[in-house]
Amino acid sequence: MKRICCALIALLPLAVFAAYPIEVEKQLNGAEVSYTTQDIDHDLGAITLSNLGQSTARCTAVFRNGPETPRTRKAVLKPGQTLNLTAKFTRSIIKLRIQLTCGLE
Repeated sequence: MKRICCALIALLPLAVFAAYPIEVEKQLNGAEVSYTTQDIDHDLGAITLSNLGQSTARCTAVFRNGPETPRTRKAVLKPGQTLNLTAKFTRSIIKLRIQLTCGLE
């Protein structure tokens, strides 16, 4: 029983989520969009967009992780709608940069 407990305690640090910095450069162009970022896994990042305005907003998010090819995600947000945009990379993320550009439709 002691061996099983020791093995579980030894594996505990491996179960901790990835923690890396996320920078967001935003251009909202009159759209009332709020965002939150998430570090889901060591190679997977996300941004959650919420349209707080009364008009439909069109957003583009470009995810960058060092020398890898940027991942572009697009979304159309109706008033009051919330969407998640994710990007998975082939390498572990050290620092994720997201360029968020939104505009009114």
